[in-house]
Amino acid sequence: MSNTFGQYFRVTTFGESHGGMVGAVVDGCPSRLALDAADIQSQLDRRRPGQTSLTTQRQESDQVSIVSGLAGGRTLGTPITLLVRNADTRPQDYRRFDEVPRPSHADLTYRAKYGISADSGGGRASARETIGRVAAGAIAEKWLRTRWGLSIVAWVSAVGDIDAPEFEAAGLDRAAVDRFPVRCPDAGTAEAMQKTILAARDAGDSVGGLVTCECRGVPAGWGEPVFGKLHAMLAAAQMSIPAARSFEIGAGMAAARMHGSQHNDMYVVKDGRLGTATNRSGGIQGGISNGEPIVFRVAFKPTATIARPQRTAGYDGTTRDLTAAGRHDPCVVPRAVPVVEAMAALALADAARSAVAPDGLNEHEGTENV
Repeated sequence: MSNTFGQYFRVTTFGESHGGMVGAVVDGCPSRLALDAADIQSQLDRRRPGQTSLTTQRQESDQVSIVSGLAGGRTLGTPITLLVRNADTRPQDYRRFDEVPRPSHADLTYRAKYGISADSGGGRASARETIGRVAAGAIAEKWLRTRWGLSIVAWVSAVGDIDAPEFEAAGLDRAAVDRFPVRCPDAGTAEAMQKTILAARDAGDSVGGLVTCECRGVPAGWGEPVFGKLHAMLAAAQMSIPAARSFEIGAGMAAARMHGSQHNDMYVVKDGRLGTATNRSGGIQGGISNGEPIVFRVAFKPTATIARPQRTAGYDGTTRDLTAAGRHDPCVVPRAVPVVEAMAALALADAARSAVAPDGLNEHEGTENV
């Protein structure tokens, strides 16, 4: 089972949805980086369930503990272990699925692969596994911000058939994104999205959506030809998120309907360097960052668990009427925002580690920049 992401900046997540705890081990973080639990907790709080009517009402504090890898508030360069204890667990809600696999869940496929099912909710396939990703991503992001001034911000750009209008994202920050529970920074669109999510919930259904992410300050030159292309690393990171269904960067699928004269990004001089007048490439050309913001979108399917009765079949082949138990988001995208940011940070940190010296510094720079 592949529970580890990254080659140089590596994170291994562990734990099940309704087990005792979840968490992550981060290996490859440079030494001497100032770090404490507060650096991680802020992102975990954004991912935490039960905060609004748009999310699952499971009540978890999701308080992180750092149990290894630090001394005097700085990283040692050794593995960093992060723990979050589960509190509001209800494994009994899932007993019925011992006989009936839930439609569009991983129950059937996990059993086919391992010959056994987790007795704690969705096990490793549950979105609760993303706690470890978010915690590890916060560490990666702090290193990227400290070392390069890099910033990452994601927002909800579509829910169902409600699309956010085009807007200038250069000044957008997380505070602006979090002004609305749905995490769309446009007030009118946010209200329409919220109504769509609540209508789906009240109908015992769910709805999908899109998350857009912009990574600013990424230096030119990150990414490896041919099979280590930066956009391929980002795609692998994002598509590993539960419920993710597609990834596109820059102009994305719209590029298939363009001519070269429409899609090409013309070079211009920006602050004494060559940059591009447009960014249809999404900040990556030839699989290598070009110094422009990296912009991508991730599509998420509707939550598979719904309250509406569904006609399906059990493991024994008999037809059943299934009404799912448990507490689940009617739309995953508002809480997916910090997960998308975390996976972007982990992919970029891995690319950064392959582009710089082993201690995270270019050879001509000193330790004060850690």
